[in-house]
Amino acid sequence: MADKLPVISGTECVKALQRARFQVQAQKGSHIRLKAGGQRVAVPNHKELDRRTLRSIIAQAGLTPDEFIELL
Repeated sequence: MADKLPVISGTECVKALQRARFQVQAQKGSHIRLKAGGQRVAVPNHKELDRRTLRSIIAQAGLTPDEFIELL
């Protein structure tokens, strides 16, 4: 599963989550906090996200890897 996830930046991840109706709540340091309904996700604003970190963000957002890839 992890090998099919692309290597993306934190900014690209935030844009994909915004397409899934997440809204940026705040930025603290290098982390951008987003919220949709009762779900909250923090995305590190790095040039390249580790695939394990990305997988964790996707799970916290309540999405499957395939759903997330379609949002990119």
